[in-house]
Amino acid sequence: MPGSDDLTRLRRALDAAAAPSSDFDLNAGAKAALPPTRKLRPAGVLVPLIDSPEGLRLILTKRSSKLKHHPGQIAFPGGKVDPTDAGPEDAALRETEEEIGLPRASVSLLGALPVHETVTGFAMAPFVGLVTGPFAPRAEPGEVAEIFSLPFAHVTEAARFSVQSRRWRGERRHYFTVPYGPYYIWGATARILRGLAERLSP
Repeated sequence: MPGSDDLTRLRRALDAAAAPSSDFDLNAGAKAALPPTRKLRPAGVLVPLIDSPEGLRLILTKRSSKLKHHPGQIAFPGGKVDPTDAGPEDAALRETEEEIGLPRASVSLLGALPVHETVTGFAMAPFVGLVTGPFAPRAEPGEVAEIFSLPFAHVTEAARFSVQSRRWRGERRHYFTVPYGPYYIWGATARILRGLAERLSP
């Protein structure tokens, strides 16, 4: 079975305990400046994988430039937990179907990654899922500008990641990046993948 060794390593990594991550991991000063009463809004995202003849591939989206939060960024499909959702996992599967046309019945969940705190105030729970059924990619107008995939191996080697910075709201912020071709993967997406790469390292 193509990618079976990768899936075995991935399942073991998902079973291992790990600490939560945050957009503030490289910006401790900015974290300290936040009000202690800050409340995070729950959200769920899916880390969708396809088992191709060449190995596992990761599906990502490019967010619409018109969105309020993280416009134009490379992201996992998903979003905030609505009152009608059973929780972050349910929100991740619902939003994924809405955003890229991947039915929840076509996803086999492999496990979860640690919750990630975003600079925009979300507690984002990532769930790793394998596409096991029919899937015809369909971008949701207004939210998703593009759907693409890349080799999973590209984001499971910690050496491929680098730390860069830019000025944001008058302060210099540092963040992880893991570019792939024309896609500049950074911020929360890169931080979550960096954590997974650490867990998959020998």
